[in-house]
Amino acid sequence: MDFNLAVIKGDGIGPEIVDEAIKVLNKIGEKYDHKFNFTYVKAGGDAIDNEGECLPNKTVEVCKNSDSVILGAVGGPKWDDLPGDQRPEKALLGIREALGLYANLRPAIIHEALSEACPIKKEIIGDSLDIMIVRELTGGIYFGERGYRDGKYGNEAFDTESYSEMEIRRIGKIAFDTAMARDKKLCSVDKANVLESSRLWRKVITDMAKDYPEVELTHMYVDNAAMQLVRNPKQFDVIVTSNMFGDILSDEASQITGSIGMLPSASLGENSFGMYEPIHGSAPDIAGKDMANPIATILSMAMMLRYTFNLNKEADDIENAVAQVLDRGYRTADIKSEDTKEVGTKEMGKLIVECL
Repeated sequence: MDFNLAVIKGDGIGPEIVDEAIKVLNKIGEKYDHKFNFTYVKAGGDAIDNEGECLPNKTVEVCKNSDSVILGAVGGPKWDDLPGDQRPEKALLGIREALGLYANLRPAIIHEALSEACPIKKEIIGDSLDIMIVRELTGGIYFGERGYRDGKYGNEAFDTESYSEMEIRRIGKIAFDTAMARDKKLCSVDKANVLESSRLWRKVITDMAKDYPEVELTHMYVDNAAMQLVRNPKQFDVIVTSNMFGDILSDEASQITGSIGMLPSASLGENSFGMYEPIHGSAPDIAGKDMANPIATILSMAMMLRYTFNLNKEADDIENAVAQVLDRGYRTADIKSEDTKEVGTKEMGKLIVECL
């Protein structure tokens, strides 16, 4: 099979980690007789420096005409003084909206070999954790009406949280289908005791549950969910929530695993089209030093093979190769511990390719 992939290396460590992920994909291609064709385009700070804007039209068009998109990382202090609508991070919101990527899948997984990195007591977490957070990605307060106005106390700024029934139903379907493929447990997180948008969210999700009688649906207020993630994270299997709540809770869940350098993500639109990226940032302080952990990006490729191309065996191969390398004691600096062997970005990628 042939696949056409748009590649945005981005800023900071983005180019280094994407290079290792592409080596892994090429090895999968050799092994299973697939061909991956890569078209490189720019976004973020790299695009600002070279093309004068954070998200060029060419980038959007190439991505739209590809089978999937690979993204490294964008942003960095170099561009912090730019106006908000011109900063590298604006490219992320722009490309998600342009590509219709309304569902963000963020797994929070603790590999047994890295269980000691978890900051939660072992009697609570055990040896492993596997939570999937399904975050709505193109609605809510991040995309709502905003601006400045004269208010009760003078000049004030406002941002509007709003959700339509259609937006809730389409993210709900992703969440219920994901739960069906896992342990058939879904927790919907909202703030229905305060927010009208959350009351509609809860009503729609509850109505959808009638079509998924095998799924155990529960509801939880976001403040309680934030507490329960550190008090008893193993109670969760799949969590579905709004854009802002998902942004916060998925970062919290990632820290429970001990290292954000290990965690991939998928942003999905219609017909399983997706953009795949690690959840961490561009880490400009270690860029070019062969220190970055490429595993989150490599595992994002496994998610791409699984969720966009339905190549489950190939995805399993990548995940198993990562587990084997970790079991053999190899670590990048961010996950190194006593009695392990520290390796750089390129060596970690090479070891995973060898396992494949």
